[in-house]
Amino acid sequence: MTRDLDARAFSALSYWVFSGWEMHAMREAVNKLWPEIQWIQDSKLREKVAQTWIKALERSPLTPDDLNHIPFTLLVPNCPITFMEHKRCVVHIARKSAEAMTDFMGRALPVNVDTVIAGAILADVGKLLEYEIGPDGQARQSERGEALRHPFTGVALALECGVPDDVCHIIAAHAAEGDQVKRTTEAFIVHHADFMAYLPFKNPKNLKVKQR
Repeated sequence: MTRDLDARAFSALSYWVFSGWEMHAMREAVNKLWPEIQWIQDSKLREKVAQTWIKALERSPLTPDDLNHIPFTLLVPNCPITFMEHKRCVVHIARKSAEAMTDFMGRALPVNVDTVIAGAILADVGKLLEYEIGPDGQARQSERGEALRHPFTGVALALECGVPDDVCHIIAAHAAEGDQVKRTTEAFIVHHADFMAYLPFKNPKNLKVKQR
């Protein structure tokens, strides 16, 4: 009996240690992918954003390293820009836009910069459930992705992690689905930042790819 209890206790301890190590590894991966998370001044919001990305990676068929290699969109043939290059660019555009609007129009149009940054970082988190790597080694839409686009899965992940509604609104409204709702100022900023870093790729004449 004592031996059985000892075995169960050891098993529980091993699981706890492994789970703790795994969580630490995921957090390190998120911090490496997203140094911009540190821009969020509200510590509680910053943690909820990080937790959403951790949860997405736990449930995704993609690895953190995949995000530095797969194209940011499947709608541009031979897209030369990776998921993380696009995503981090969007966050930088959105932050600078929010700051400029605050500087020049803040007395009439308040902008919550933390909300903008958090929304921009989380806008495409649902793509971790929408995309997968096919047998040919190329990114493709997953079965879940065919049923639920990333704004839907992104909001589900964020709500599960306690992300506030104003940030979830940005996730829901950043893509074409948002054309059906009244976007907040912060959502407009992220929406346009996202499309600024997407629409030029729809015209092949704009592309002049340099070898790394």
